[in-house]
Amino acid sequence: MIQLNHMNDSTESTARQGVAGAPWLLLIHQVPPKPDYLRVKVRRRLHRMGATPLKSSVYVLPNTPEAREDFEWLAREIAAEGGEAAVCEATFVAGVTDAEFQARLSRPAPLPATKADAVDRIEPGRTWVTRADVHVDRVASAWLIRRFIDPQARFQFVAAKGYHPGAGELRFDMFEGEYTHEGDRCTFETLLARFGLSDRALTAIGEIVHDIDCKDERFGRPEASGIATLLHGVVTTHADDAARVERAAALWDDLYAHFKKKRV
Repeated sequence: MIQLNHMNDSTESTARQGVAGAPWLLLIHQVPPKPDYLRVKVRRRLHRMGATPLKSSVYVLPNTPEAREDFEWLAREIAAEGGEAAVCEATFVAGVTDAEFQARLSRPAPLPATKADAVDRIEPGRTWVTRADVHVDRVASAWLIRRFIDPQARFQFVAAKGYHPGAGELRFDMFEGEYTHEGDRCTFETLLARFGLSDRALTAIGEIVHDIDCKDERFGRPEASGIATLLHGVVTTHADDAARVERAAALWDDLYAHFKKKRV
């Protein structure tokens, strides 16, 4: 048995101010039967977050600001696709203890492979859309897309709010984008995973991009500080987004060559 507190404007505001609430967050959702990919996408995202199922459509994470943000983003995406989702605070009253559920979280179940989990494939020459005023993750992701995913890619830089995607456009590093932050991954890492790019040199670059963009020093890459300084110089020198992507491409090319030779 669990006791629930549904998140409304006041409870969300209070939680964001750092006031301790219930120890758990629940995402309760119902995914529509179409489109077919949505169920797999939601399941994949929940697995990457480290969320544990309580029931088939109820997932649990510890009540932290990061978990709240992850669940809220996913809930909005589900609703935008015609589904239903709610994020609740919860306290276990009977049936399972906090310690027992914490143990479940420390042993996440492996995500079974399915045909729908195969790497993404796209037709070349797509229009890739991202937020204007590009910085680390978007600059690096644009390079990755054009160099390894879609050599004929066309980029479009738009306002963060109020943009409505056109038919066939692919959004990256944007809210509700097809390719964006997933769980604790930055967009560059998401692209690597979704397109099955297992090149160790690209993985090393992804770790650098993550450390700079997410500012969590997760990988402790010693190159991150220097690369961040160089990228700051690119951004400062070039106001135009396309120029930033083009200028930084040489940096990423050289860094990739370095790691390929180094055999990281």
